[in-house]
Amino acid sequence: MDFYRIQDKMISWQKIEKTLRKALNMRARGFSQQEVADRLQIDRTFISRLEGIGELRKGQTIAFVGFPIANKEEIQNILESEGCDFILIMNEQERLDFINQRNGKQMLDDLMDLTAQVRSYDTIICVGSDQRLKLFERLLDGQVISIEIGASPITEDKWVDPQQIRKILRSIKAARV
Repeated sequence: MDFYRIQDKMISWQKIEKTLRKALNMRARGFSQQEVADRLQIDRTFISRLEGIGELRKGQTIAFVGFPIANKEEIQNILESEGCDFILIMNEQERLDFINQRNGKQMLDDLMDLTAQVRSYDTIICVGSDQRLKLFERLLDGQVISIEIGASPITEDKWVDPQQIRKILRSIKAARV
C-alpha cells in the first residue's frame, strides 16, 4: 500500500483509487455527477474535473498504428468494420522491409510524413513495444491509447487481442455521441 504523509495527515492511495473507480463506474452506469458526489460525499465539481483529466478526445477521427502484429489481417478487418480512419499495421517482415528498402534520407522523410499524417487524427491507438509506445506518446501530443505487446526490442510478431481492439473502438465511438 502507498501512503503519503502530508503535514499531520496520512493519505492512502488505495482509498483514493477505490473512490475514483467507484465514481467513474457510477458515472458510466448513468448516475449524474451530483448523484455520485452526494453518495461518495465529494464535490460535484471534483467529479467534473476528474472526468476532464481522464477524457480522451471525443474526436471524429481515429488512427491505428501497430507493429509487429501476428494476427494483422484479423485486426485490420476489425479496424475497417468499426470505421477506423487511418490504419498502419505491419508484421515483423513488413516492418523490416519498410526499413531495409529506404536509405537514411528516405526513411527520415517517410517517418516525418507519417508522423504529421497521424498527428492530424483526434484519437490514435498505438500497439507496440514499451519503448515505441513512449515515443508515440511524446510525438503524438498525448492523444494516444497505448497497447503494449512486449518489451523492446520486439523481433517477432505478437498476437493482439481482437476483442480489446473492438472494445476500445466502440468506447471511442460511444464517446462521440
